[in-house]
Amino acid sequence: MKKTVKKRRNQNKTDYSHRMGMLKSNAPRLVFRKTNKYLAAQYVQSKEAQDKIVTGFNSKLLLKYGWPKENIGGLKSTTASYLFGYLISKKIQKEKLSKPIVDFGMIRMVKKSKVHAFLKGIVDAGISIGVKEEYLPDKDRIEGKHLKNKVPVSEIKSKIDNL
Repeated sequence: MKKTVKKRRNQNKTDYSHRMGMLKSNAPRLVFRKTNKYLAAQYVQSKEAQDKIVTGFNSKLLLKYGWPKENIGGLKSTTASYLFGYLISKKIQKEKLSKPIVDFGMIRMVKKSKVHAFLKGIVDAGISIGVKEEYLPDKDRIEGKHLKNKVPVSEIKSKIDNL
């Protein structure tokens, strides 16, 4: 008997067993994706396997909070990923949405990567998500000390806190 493989699995877009587990939990999802220029996230609620996007975000939003315009190419860096997670977490709390589970799709989970910087931003803003400390990026990477043009992380965080 021939096993049929779904098209999106062959294209490395969907892991159906993982998706089914998240759908069975009935918890809203925070879907995180990386594009060529930006980071994107969507707060998604599912009902009977039908996804409804409640709100969506793009890392270009950081420009409104003081991200330097000369660093516009760095809007998908580790520092931007941390601040993006921090911003999204604050917006979720402000809109009084329930605590989501994070969905990274087919993104590889590498230690100290942008994905974990995003998680650290969410945790630092006040949403509890289980993540081991050893996987999180170093403080210097989060503060942008590795970037050529320095990013005022503490100033941006204070502007986000005043939402």
